Amino acid sequence: MELKVYNQKGDETGKVKVSEAIFGLSWNDDLMHQVIVAMQANKRVTIAHAKTRAEVRGGGAKPWRQKGTGRARHGSRRSPIWIGGGATHGPLKDKDYSKKINKKMKKKALYVALSQKVKDGEVLVLDGLKITAPKTKEANTIVSSLGKIKGFEKLAQKRKNRAEILTKENNIEAKQAFKNLPGVLVEEARNINPLDVLKYKYLIFTKDSIKTLEPETKKAETKKPKPKKKETKEVKKEKEAKTKKETKKITTKTTTKEKSAKK
Repeated sequence: MELKVYNQKGDETGKVKVSEAIFGLSWNDDLMHQVIVAMQANKRVTIAHAKTRAEVRGGGAKPWRQKGTGRARHGSRRSPIWIGGGATHGPLKDKDYSKKINKKMKKKALYVALSQKVKDGEVLVLDGLKITAPKTKEANTIVSSLGKIKGFEKLAQKRKNRAEILTKENNIEAKQAFKNLPGVLVEEARNINPLDVLKYKYLIFTKDSIKTLEPETKKAETKKPKPKKKETKEVKKEKEAKTKKETKKITTKTTTKEKSAKK
């Protein structure tokens, strides 16, 4: 499988081979839903918290004596019955929304999301990302020039969640240059995740950054069954001796049974 490679000016410079195990998978709706919902739940921060009667200020002294007033008995002004009292069964900070995601599921979901982006024509490969100075003006010229490529016109027009630029290493100059552009994120390729892939309209890889994804698939493809160890002559002799002993035992048992039956 091949993808076109462009330079920063938007001109095609060649092609790069990519693994079909990453960019050539079919869409899996159930897997994507399960992983994305779990990732969103893991990002969730519990803010809602209602104070109980133990947390509300006041209520130290008994409002009035137990007997003799004619009123109902009360022990604290911060009882849930009173105005300004604690809440019962309210939301608490202790609630945990996190969900477990299996590593293989998360990895597969990432590859499925990347494959869908390639099918939709929303993946762009650059031969390199060179920025002379960390200035927004330079980053804006790069985005506008890439927006001239066919199929990537919205890159220059769209403002919200435009693109995620993925580099091989932590490119601080690129991050500083693009941080003031709305809807553009610069990140290392090793930190890519399914949530960001679906969030941003376009994915812009540098040619080197694609190679960081490939070693994992190469390991999986090159895994071969371990060759069986060759048996030595001694091991063979031991096995033959064991089989002979077993056969002798079986024959002796059968002979004793026959003799007992004749008697």
